[in-house]
Amino acid sequence: MRTDTPPDVLPSRDHLPAAGRDVPVLDVVIPVHNEEKDLGPCVLRLRDHLARTFPYPFRITVADNASTDRTPQVAAELTGSVTEVRHVRLDEKGRGRALRAVWSASDAPVLAYMDVDLSTDLNALLPLVAPLISGHSDLAIGSRLARSSRVVRGPKREFISRAYNLILRGSLHARFSDAQCGFKAIRGDVARVLLPLVEDTGWFFDTELLVLAERAGLRIHEVPVDWVDDPDSTVHIVRTAADDLKGVWRVGRALAVGALPLDRLARPFGDDPRDRGISGVPGGLTRQLVGFCVVGALSTLFYLLLYSGFRTFTGSQAANALALLVSAVANTAANRRLTFGVRGRDRAVRHQAQGLVVFAIGLALTSGSLAALDAASAHPAHSTEVAVLLAANLAATVLRFLLLRAWVFPDGGTDTTSRTLTPHDPRNAR
Repeated sequence: MRTDTPPDVLPSRDHLPAAGRDVPVLDVVIPVHNEEKDLGPCVLRLRDHLARTFPYPFRITVADNASTDRTPQVAAELTGSVTEVRHVRLDEKGRGRALRAVWSASDAPVLAYMDVDLSTDLNALLPLVAPLISGHSDLAIGSRLARSSRVVRGPKREFISRAYNLILRGSLHARFSDAQCGFKAIRGDVARVLLPLVEDTGWFFDTELLVLAERAGLRIHEVPVDWVDDPDSTVHIVRTAADDLKGVWRVGRALAVGALPLDRLARPFGDDPRDRGISGVPGGLTRQLVGFCVVGALSTLFYLLLYSGFRTFTGSQAANALALLVSAVANTAANRRLTFGVRGRDRAVRHQAQGLVVFAIGLALTSGSLAALDAASAHPAHSTEVAVLLAANLAATVLRFLLLRAWVFPDGGTDTTSRTLTPHDPRNAR
C-alpha cells in the first residue's frame, strides 16, 4: 500500500499484501454504551467467527461511549482474556465520535464496525471487507434493502428506513441503498482523508461519510445481508430521525453553496479510467455538452422571460442588456457547477469576470442583430424581435461553449496536478 500519498489526495486502490504484515489487516470496532449484558457474548462470537473464516490477522476494538454501568469492566476483562481484543474509553457519548476516534488512531489498513447486537449475519463480513482488501472498492456497506437481502423487522422500522433512504435520494441525490445499517467498512487510507470532513458525532455520521465519499467519486460496494431486528434496541427512533433530518439539511446546504472542499480530494491517475487522457478524445466532452445544452436551454428561457418583463418599461436595447446580464451571471454559475464540475469558492470571482466577457460577446451579437432589425424596419413586431434574438442567442451559444471550455474552465473542475506523472512515479509502470 502506498504511504507517500499527500493528505488531501485520495489514495490509489492497491491490493493489500498477502503476508508479512506486523499489524492486523482488519480492525472491527464495536461502539457500545451501557451494554454490560450483550458485550461479552457478542465479542466472543465475533472473535470465534473471524478465527474460523477470516484468512488475515484481525483485531476487535470495543469503543466504550461514556458507559455508566459495568461495560468498562467487561471490556477490560475481554481485553485481558482474548488476545485479539482491545478497548478504548471515551468520556462523551456518540457513535460517530467513537468511530472517528478509533478509526483515526488505528493502524489497520481495513476498518469496519458493527452494532453490538449482531443483528447482521456474520457470514456477510468477509464479502464486506474483501473488495477493500483487493483494492476494488473504497468503502463497503451492508444493505437491508437489496433484493436478495433477508430481513426480519417490524413495519414501523421498515417504513422509517425506506422513507429515510428516499429522502436521501431526493435531497442529496444519494445512490447507495441503505445508509443506516450498522455494518460498514472503509479502507484506512481513505478514512484518514474523509474523517476530517465529517462533522456529525452521532447517528448521522454514517450518512454524512457515505455522501461525502460518493461526491468525491469513491466506489461504494454494497453487500446484501440477512438481518434480524433487535427488539431490545435502545435507539430513540424519533430523536434519531430528527437529528438525521437536521444533518440532511446541513449537508445539503453545504453542497449547494460549495462549502465542502471536495475539490481537494483529487483522484490519482489510473484510479478511474474516465480520468485517463486519450489522444484525440477530449475528456468529458459528451457529458459537458449535455450539461451545457440543459443549462443553455434553461438560461435562454430565463433570458426571454427577463427580456419580456424588462421590455414593458424600457427600450429593446436596455431590456436586452439587462436580461443578458442577469441571465449571464446565472448561466456562468450553473455551468461552473453542473457542466464543468467546479465546486467550492476558489476562483469563483474570476470565473464570473470571465463569464462577463463571454456575456459581452453575446451582447455584441444580439445588440447587432437588434440594430440590423431596427435598420430594416422602423417598428418591428415584438414577436419578430424575439425571433431575431432567439436566432442570435443560438449563434452565440456555440461560441460561448467553446470559450467556457477552453478559457473559463479549461481544467473541467479537476486537479490536473494529481494526474502529472514523474519518471520516478511507480504508477508509470501501470
